Amino acid sequence: MVHGLSLLLVSMGYVGLLLVIAWAGDRAGPPRFPRLRPLLYSLTLAVYCTSWTMLGAVGSAAGNLWSYLPIYLGPLLLLIFGGDLMRRMVVIGQRQRTASIADFLAARYGRARELAALVAVVSVVAAIPYFALQLKAITLSVEVLTGMTAESVVGDPALLTAVLLAVVAIVFGTRYVDATRHHRGLMWAIGIESVVKLLALVVVALFAWQLLGGEVPDHVRQVPLPELPDSFAVQTMLAFFALLCLPRQFQVMVVECQSPDDLK
Repeated sequence: MVHGLSLLLVSMGYVGLLLVIAWAGDRAGPPRFPRLRPLLYSLTLAVYCTSWTMLGAVGSAAGNLWSYLPIYLGPLLLLIFGGDLMRRMVVIGQRQRTASIADFLAARYGRARELAALVAVVSVVAAIPYFALQLKAITLSVEVLTGMTAESVVGDPALLTAVLLAVVAIVFGTRYVDATRHHRGLMWAIGIESVVKLLALVVVALFAWQLLGGEVPDHVRQVPLPELPDSFAVQTMLAFFALLCLPRQFQVMVVECQSPDDLK
């Protein structure tokens, strides 16, 4: 088990590092090397993978081998076959100077304010349980690592995380509501975090492979593969459109895109 104070210090240090990266990115401006900008843009799209993705996908795969697949298969299908659709969204978004998915849809119908308000309300209502899952994943992770549960509201990891995320969003995300202004510092922080996520998954995979002794046991090979869930196609379709419709995905894909050529 990890000591609670040690975990807190490491977490605060990690978040502090991201804040420094975001601050430095705002001051530095656009990347000096042209080839670095598309790479950074690609890494920011991995904001799709949240804390619940890291924890919940693995946990659901333990119960059903195929249950994790639609979460990733849908976006992969869009990235492989929907490049033209994504490019058109970026071009239209930049032409209309849209700052959100609600603004984008309203602009397609004559700047309909009622439609924009409706989409914004739906996005907020749908995001509440989604945020709750993210905070739940963080809380469960803390409980697993430390072996302790929150005994009061003050010491609740979910509350502390929510407050910290709110501060980061205010400082680096909502100071300017302008589609012509890019949040370069925040995108740098998201890109670096995506690299950390990838390295973490690789480390976990290597650790699991080491526990297996470097090979799949015979009794595991003999187990027949389970059938695909009945909701497999629907979940894949939902994940396909999630890469377009999730507010954070629209932000990094359309609003923060500096050139449609980066989509290549």
